[in-house]
Amino acid sequence: MRDQTEPEAVALEFYNERHRAYLEEYSLPEEQKKFTAMPLEALKACENDSGRHPVVILYDGEPVGFFVLHEGEGIAPYTESPEAILLRGYSINVNCQGLGIASQSLRQISGFVKKNFPDKTDIILAVNNANLAAQHVYRKSGFADRGRRIMGRSGEQYIFHKDIV
Repeated sequence: MRDQTEPEAVALEFYNERHRAYLEEYSLPEEQKKFTAMPLEALKACENDSGRHPVVILYDGEPVGFFVLHEGEGIAPYTESPEAILLRGYSINVNCQGLGIASQSLRQISGFVKKNFPDKTDIILAVNNANLAAQHVYRKSGFADRGRRIMGRSGEQYIFHKDIV
């Protein structure tokens, strides 16, 4: 792997079974585990909810990250907008953190959603008020805090938004 990412080296792809072995080896630092679901845990939730769509982040063709795009009734605690899609369970494998992959992948999410969910106009996510590193990355990638707050499993959550352009 390179020291810094090039935009074309990062891609988003819907999860399929060929990614499973990678996800079984996925690791996060302990301090991050309290803020996000591990990929296999998130996949299990996807199996029981057709509104959840698992996505793998690729770097040079290899899976290095994971998140879920969630639509439908399950996102009601986060927004009242039927045109919104919820980004949840976002993470980058510990071995690939610090390379700029998160920033590159988050910048690509609008295009990915626009292509695959053309009726959606807004991406939202919930970030813990104590997770300052994630807040910084999300803001740097075009997400904005519009003041909405909810209580999550690990405390107060800020709801960030990004318009799909």
